[in-house]
Amino acid sequence: NLHPNLAERAAPGALCVLIRSMQQLNPHDLQDLLRRTQADRRPWLLDVREPWEFNICRIEGSQLVPMRQIPAQVQSWSDDIKAEQSVVVICHHGIRSQQVALYLERQGFAQVYNLQGGVDAWARDVDPAMAKY
Repeated sequence: NLHPNLAERAAPGALCVLIRSMQQLNPHDLQDLLRRTQADRRPWLLDVREPWEFNICRIEGSQLVPMRQIPAQVQSWSDDIKAEQSVVVICHHGIRSQQVALYLERQGFAQVYNLQGGVDAWARDVDPAMAKY
């Protein structure tokens, strides 16, 4: 089920179609993308976990906007950001981030990716020194 704030904004029946088209990145793909992309062209790493989770561990360069704040925040993001900025949405295991990624697509973001497995997979596959919870 979608988070209540996101579910009320989703069109009936849209979820099944969107999940099939959702762009997924595994941790190694994200690591490669970050390595080969110039700093000013890197994707926005949007972490939608809670502050206490973000304080335990985070992917370097990520920005915290908790999931519950996304509907209010998205209204302040410009159409240019929605059209031009690629966004990688991150959470603990990839579930909340997928819900937010689907929501962002519905709000007009053109380049949205979900980090498969979240920071848990990142810690396991890319950065074993990262704290886990």
